[in-house]
Amino acid sequence: MASGASKSAAFMLLILNMGLYFLMIVIGSWAINHGIERSRETAATGINICRLNFPCMKIYIYFPMGNLATRFFIILSLLAGVVGFTCSITGLNNVFLWNAPNLHAAYASALASLSLTLLALGFACKEINIGWTDSALVYMFILLFPSYYKQWTGYL
Repeated sequence: MASGASKSAAFMLLILNMGLYFLMIVIGSWAINHGIERSRETAATGINICRLNFPCMKIYIYFPMGNLATRFFIILSLLAGVVGFTCSITGLNNVFLWNAPNLHAAYASALASLSLTLLALGFACKEINIGWTDSALVYMFILLFPSYYKQWTGYL
């Protein structure tokens, strides 16, 4: 009886987690697409990005929104979203099977997803600390914090 209740709770939390990570993927891919298109416009007009007080880094995508931590935050949150979404899908499979080896595999994949989410969360905190963020990125912050809290505590 208790196993059925914990299965249904795990199933609902995984569906919620999958939805949050899907929204992170959508917003992150929009931001990267916007940055790539803006980089192309900037290169076409001949504006030197390095003269605009931006350090010349190995990531050549110019993000017109946010600050210098934005590029790292967007890329890492997109990576954390993809890994978290796939871990949620494998977690659903593990809920349906519900035996000890599958639960250990689900724990290991959730730990990898948690570490990437923490790394993206660190860059989100750095971007908030520096200041001047776009409103679309604020939604990504809002999505990143509940997915971290849900993975860490198991509750929402």
